[in-house]
Amino acid sequence: MEAVGGPRVFGLIHRTAGVIFLLAVFGHAAVVLRRVLKDKDFDWFGPDSLLPRKKDWEDMKAQFRWFFGKGRPPRFDRWTYWEKFDYWAVYWGAFVIGSSGLLLWFSDALLRFAPGWLFNVAAIAHGVEAFLAVATLFVVHFFNNHFRPAKFPLDTVMFSGSWDLEEFKEERPEEYARLKASGELEKRLVPAPSKRAVFVYHVLGFSLLAFGILLLVLVAVGFAQRGLV
Repeated sequence: MEAVGGPRVFGLIHRTAGVIFLLAVFGHAAVVLRRVLKDKDFDWFGPDSLLPRKKDWEDMKAQFRWFFGKGRPPRFDRWTYWEKFDYWAVYWGAFVIGSSGLLLWFSDALLRFAPGWLFNVAAIAHGVEAFLAVATLFVVHFFNNHFRPAKFPLDTVMFSGSWDLEEFKEERPEEYARLKASGELEKRLVPAPSKRAVFVYHVLGFSLLAFGILLLVLVAVGFAQRGLV
């Protein structure tokens, strides 16, 4: 905290980052909702939707059976059940951490109307949700995109916007078969990224990964020394 100018400057950075985060999350939601509502043919519980559906539950059960050698791995479509969990967890987290953060930010004015215990609850919720978000990010996101054997050490799809065809066929067999049968697969094929682009992707990716691990370490140190709040 002292390295960035002390508590006052750190608080300004924290609140600015919080506002940007909330604008990004709920701005994204508004854009997606607008696009979906304009598409009259959109299937709200189809393969392109991020809403949970029965197949997600079946996929999860099948994968856990496969983990223990009790069956075949599930055939995933466009979205896996853990990707949907990761996606919707952001909204829940943004609501909890955003509402509690705003209560604490404007506590001087709100104390005239709200009971004092509400701000104690907000302080606890803010700290617990932040810790839970970091833990979930590491366990779910880092593992699936960096540490599992099929992805190690880095998945560059977030930079390139494209996927190796054979990898796509293996990871999303249901979507691959559906696109191939409809003739859509050929329309979506793009050239592979250049070697220079791949190099840049890896530099950016490893830099962000290192920064994320550093933040995780700092959060763990803070938790060990001071707890959640």
